[in-house]
Amino acid sequence: MTSDAWALHGWSMATAATVSASCALVGTFLVVRRMSLLGDAIAHAVLPGIVVGVLAGGSLGGPLVMLGAVGAALVTVWLTQMLRAGVGLAEDAGAGVVFTTLFALGVVIVSLAASRIDLDPDCVLFGVLELAAFDLVSVGGILVPRSLVTAASVFILVGFMLAATWRMQVFTAFDIDAAKAVGLPVGSITTALLAATAAATVVGFEAVGSVLVVSMLVVPAAAAELLVRRMHHVAAVAIFIAVVSACTGWLAAWTLDTSAAGMIAVMLGGWYALAVCCAPEDGLVARTVARIALAWRVACEDSLARIWRAQEATGRSTVSLPAPRSILERAALGWLRATGCVEATAGGVRLSPMAARDAEIVVRSHRLWEAWLGRHADLPLDHLHPPAEWIEHHLGITMRQQIADEMAHNEADPHGREIPPEAG
Repeated sequence: MTSDAWALHGWSMATAATVSASCALVGTFLVVRRMSLLGDAIAHAVLPGIVVGVLAGGSLGGPLVMLGAVGAALVTVWLTQMLRAGVGLAEDAGAGVVFTTLFALGVVIVSLAASRIDLDPDCVLFGVLELAAFDLVSVGGILVPRSLVTAASVFILVGFMLAATWRMQVFTAFDIDAAKAVGLPVGSITTALLAATAAATVVGFEAVGSVLVVSMLVVPAAAAELLVRRMHHVAAVAIFIAVVSACTGWLAAWTLDTSAAGMIAVMLGGWYALAVCCAPEDGLVARTVARIALAWRVACEDSLARIWRAQEATGRSTVSLPAPRSILERAALGWLRATGCVEATAGGVRLSPMAARDAEIVVRSHRLWEAWLGRHADLPLDHLHPPAEWIEHHLGITMRQQIADEMAHNEADPHGREIPPEAG
């Protein structure tokens, strides 16, 4: 590949990355505030404002177009709120009515005024990122894509605005009622966020179009929210995902000879799928591991408790090994024997001192819960065992102590079996 070709790809990727970063930064607050649909509405509804700005003599990224886009965004919010307050229409339904109508109006105006403005319906819908490197302006003697200059200016402006109002934006995002109570100008804060959304959306029109700019607004922040928790970390990770997706999406589109905007959106979707799988707390992998770990712990505790009950019933420390009830319990018994928790003897098996204390805790939790249910729930005795068999693995020492205190330290469960004392 020639140096000119690399320069072409470099400028295009830089433009896409900057546009994506602007959208991801704004989208972080939209996602946290659960305003993604309103962001979608603004991304579509600014089209009439953009067209009006172009008809008035402005250019994409210029002040007239920005002013028209922000005006259209505010009109969208105002109409949505009016429909909710005036006719009782739900906010999501109102946003759907408003943005589809305004977007359709913008498309109609573009089609009617096609001979007078430099806007094409296909470019509005899908962007012209491939042509960004051919529309150059001089910056310090260096020819730079005009769309990159505009996107970088918007990114700096949006970043400065959010940095200056960061604490208020975060406070409002997480507890809007408390923000109102302490006197924060919630309306102005929200208006500033929506204005920033409109600005980021306008620069995204040339790159990916109005349809796919929504993915840049929502997907990076949604993926970042799964991976990290602190707000500034969410913003940083969202920007990272957006930039990487823009660059890899462009290269993949060039390799496969397909739409750059579409491939960037596909890459963003891949990042979100990866976040869904690998999120440290709520991801599919983490949940699966947690379920397996819980099932393994339950199988080990059940095995210990069954041996302890057999010891209790026979009055001997050595008993026959209980037959496992499942493959998992068979594996748990094997693990307990390998780790020395269950010791093999000539007459059978016995529990080590530590394992015996663990088994007593499980049995104590079981019988305490049966005693509590027997007092507070009108259940037959044979209905007390199933819930106690589940809860015995989840009662902590504090809850066991509270139940014991409430039961006045009753020493037997409803079946007359002794409740073991608290270990230690």
